[in-house]
Amino acid sequence: MLKVGIVGCGKIADSHASQIGKIPGCEIVGVCDREPLMAQQLYDRYPVKQHFGDLTELLEKSHPDVVHITTPPQSHFEIAKICLEWGCHVYVEKPFTLYEDEARRLIDLANQKNLKITAGHDHQFSHAAIRMRSLVQGGYLGGAPVHMESYYCYEMGASDYAGALLGDKNHWVRRLPGKLLHNIISHGIARIAEFTCGTSPQVIAHGFTSPFLKSVGESEIIDELRVIVCDEASVTSYFTFSSQMRPSLHQFRLYGPKNGLILDLNQETVIKLRGARYKSYVEKFVPPVTMAAQYVGNLKTNLRTFLANDFHMKFGMKHLIESFYRSIVEDGPVPISYREILLTARIMDAIFAQLNSQVSPIRHQKENPVQAAVSVVER
Repeated sequence: MLKVGIVGCGKIADSHASQIGKIPGCEIVGVCDREPLMAQQLYDRYPVKQHFGDLTELLEKSHPDVVHITTPPQSHFEIAKICLEWGCHVYVEKPFTLYEDEARRLIDLANQKNLKITAGHDHQFSHAAIRMRSLVQGGYLGGAPVHMESYYCYEMGASDYAGALLGDKNHWVRRLPGKLLHNIISHGIARIAEFTCGTSPQVIAHGFTSPFLKSVGESEIIDELRVIVCDEASVTSYFTFSSQMRPSLHQFRLYGPKNGLILDLNQETVIKLRGARYKSYVEKFVPPVTMAAQYVGNLKTNLRTFLANDFHMKFGMKHLIESFYRSIVEDGPVPISYREILLTARIMDAIFAQLNSQVSPIRHQKENPVQAAVSVVER
């Protein structure tokens, strides 16, 4: 029986406790929060053996094999470090750490202790994402990726979390190096990192506060971001984060030398893009029919999954947790490579370094319009 502990008993901890409860061969032996009432409420609502207000007490009394860290990102590094030093495997919610250096130090420590660690990039393991990965591994692209486009949107008006952030000038998200972006974009960046070959990409980032946020008096939060990434093999990527564009996309497009793929997380679909064009007027008629057939095929797949009681919002989290536990029990490879975790952190470091040093394009446009628009960081 794998013994599991959870540190941080806020909203996301509910999802972890719920998905852990669906996995055979494990049990939640303890939960912990520096606010004891938060630990108590999680203990009361889920099958948890003990609750604590102190991390050391959790480790000493519950002896977990693996610890899930679901606290604000500022505390991820220190808590993960302590858990690894105590001999626990660690699952860290996104973003993994605040900086690449911290991520590297945790991975190095895990390797030294012969332990495993992973990041909560659970969107990588939805049903559709798994199908897309299988197509890529099966050679559908016709070779290594040539170009990628990752879209990750966030609707500011549809979230209590966003309301709390905008209404509280001391909110913990505002203290992150990348503020709102830092707590959200790792899902979209991780998709790019998975299929990027190199380890030191060139990054160009431009971010700004949307007119909507400005209209409600917000000037600190950047909610519009456009990024270009180019690795050593000249594989390029575009990343778009937006709170305003509609439709609100959660989409990933992957183009190879022969064919392409479109993953849509909102619709849970994977669409194959045929690289070769048909001759003459056939191009105007056959592709719409084949595209329609693919959407019908995705519908049937989703219906079968739904009827099998395996179609739920947090399937990706359950799959990631289950895969991570399997890697621990069987001493196999972790579900997310350490290269991918580090590359995600590196790209995010580059983005936030640029945004934090970016000269206001409105204030200084006449002085230096090129410098105000973009900057390049090569790591």
